[in-house]
Amino acid sequence: MTAGRAIGLMLGVAADGVLGTPRHGRPASAFAKASQALAARLNSDHPLAGVLHAGALAGSAVLVGVLTERLGRRSPVAQATGTAIATWAVLGAADLATHGTAMARDLEDGKLPAARHTLASLDPRVADDLDTIALSRASVESLAENTSDVVVAPLFWGALAGAPGLLGSRAVSLLRRQARGRSPRYRWFVARVDEAAHLVPTRVAAALTVAGAPVVGGSAQGAWKAWRRDTIAHPSPNAGRVEAAFAGALEIRVGGRTIYPHGIEELPVLGVGRNPDAGHVTRAVELSRVVGWLAAASSVVLAGLLGLRRRR
Repeated sequence: MTAGRAIGLMLGVAADGVLGTPRHGRPASAFAKASQALAARLNSDHPLAGVLHAGALAGSAVLVGVLTERLGRRSPVAQATGTAIATWAVLGAADLATHGTAMARDLEDGKLPAARHTLASLDPRVADDLDTIALSRASVESLAENTSDVVVAPLFWGALAGAPGLLGSRAVSLLRRQARGRSPRYRWFVARVDEAAHLVPTRVAAALTVAGAPVVGGSAQGAWKAWRRDTIAHPSPNAGRVEAAFAGALEIRVGGRTIYPHGIEELPVLGVGRNPDAGHVTRAVELSRVVGWLAAASSVVLAGLLGLRRRR
């Protein structure tokens, strides 16, 4: 049956590239709205409220995936169809490329308010006072982090666990994004869940960045060195790795002081070289696409190999 999973992942990736996001959004958007509605009902700083909120939403996403997998046991065609729909529902590669291209174009044209507006859809940081260099840095960081979160991670877990992995991974990413404005205890809880879910995918994403860097005229050696050298001081065991790999590949510097709605974070500088500009944002979009293609191919191969192993 896992052969159907591999085919479904391939079809879902193709659907994301060809169809993109419909006018009314994907199921992931409905999940985000449901999360906000439930958070309003559980408006409490008590740790139990946060556990209930995160557990109910992530658990329901995984449950839908489990039901999809069970329906797919009837035939490879059913499994491929269910996996394809789940992949298309959660994958964010096409949206990421669209937003990244828009940011690069606005920065090139000096339309900073438009660039700030687009950045807000990808990153929760406060961007009101960011200039061109700061916006370019934030754009590269956001493209790198989102490539890991909404492209590599769902495909990785989809190859291993099918629809439950796809839906659960994206649910955790959405919960972490919404946690920025919540209580410190809730943010801490969601951050630990997110770190566990993305511990392996972020390293896979960084490795794929190293492999894909030469395709966009970047430095594989620079990506490897920045990944291994600069993330030691980063507070996150996950996010800094992909951002450092992108910075090293593009031979630029990112990181540093970052302002979020909940406060200021002094993050380490990642990479060496010049400050990024609009051209680097364009190359970051291209690198994100390449990493996405490599992740798609890897997930299909992994799912196929797991299928062969189970048959033995």
